[in-house]
Amino acid sequence: MNDIRLASGPGVPRGLVVPSDAVTERFSRSSGPGGQGVNTTDSRVQLSVDVSEMPLTSAQRERLLTQLRPRLVGTVLTVDVSTHRSQSRNRREARERVSTLLRDGLAPPPPNRRTTRPTRGSVARRQSGKRHRSQIKQDRRRVDPNT
Repeated sequence: MNDIRLASGPGVPRGLVVPSDAVTERFSRSSGPGGQGVNTTDSRVQLSVDVSEMPLTSAQRERLLTQLRPRLVGTVLTVDVSTHRSQSRNRREARERVSTLLRDGLAPPPPNRRTTRPTRGSVARRQSGKRHRSQIKQDRRRVDPNT
């Protein structure tokens, strides 16, 4: 089993190598159609990565644990893949999914949005739309025969 490598990017300036001892792969039979080999091949892949065993700084580890909290069981991130018929393709896709999740979890949050005033044109368009809608609703009312 090989290490999982992340290229350098936001949150991971020098890249990241997840050692193979922090990665666990399990195989089982996949559900769904598969032809004659459906009961003989273990094509479903379950890839687990223990975040506590990864070579991260404390800030990176804390960010990763908070970002991936809904997906973690303890400190273990698990991905199930059974989209392809072959085990090798499912293994490749599981590694890609884990690397994407790790990259997204390690990325810093986007900067806060600065609040701005609406432009004069956008205010005018909004009020014009409101007047138009009000006129449509007034046209739907019953006509009073006394006036």
